[in-house]
Amino acid sequence: MSSIAVIPGTYDPITLGHVDVIARAQKLFDTVIVAVASSREKRPLFSLEKRIELVKASVSPEVEVFGFSGLLVDFCAEKRAQVVVKGLRATTDFEYELAQADINAKLNPNLESVYIMAHPELGYISSSAVREMARLGADVAQFVTPAVKTALAEVDF
Repeated sequence: MSSIAVIPGTYDPITLGHVDVIARAQKLFDTVIVAVASSREKRPLFSLEKRIELVKASVSPEVEVFGFSGLLVDFCAEKRAQVVVKGLRATTDFEYELAQADINAKLNPNLESVYIMAHPELGYISSSAVREMARLGADVAQFVTPAVKTALAEVDF
């Protein structure tokens, strides 16, 4: 049986921290799927289509990328995934992710949650910080891929 892992997120935008977690997950699972959440309630800077495009431009071609709305457990069932992978930067991430994992376990007891600790050099990066830096005119090249840097430069904040 091949292992299929889903790495969900809003990816608004994808950062080098996300890219690192995705690449490391590829070493652990046969198939890695990035699930880009529509997240209308978060009012993302980029459209779902643009976020999918930026994720595809930022990860290896072997990674599958899909948009989704609704329950993560339903998306995982549709893709026959057994594992949800999340990156953790700090204890605050853990508390939030533990609550999400508990809910997912109640909805689908066969879905495992696996956590990958952020690389120490990338753990401080967040999408919201990147958006704010870009809005204020900072060079975000050290935090994102070239495709994301270009997309952020085109945004009229």
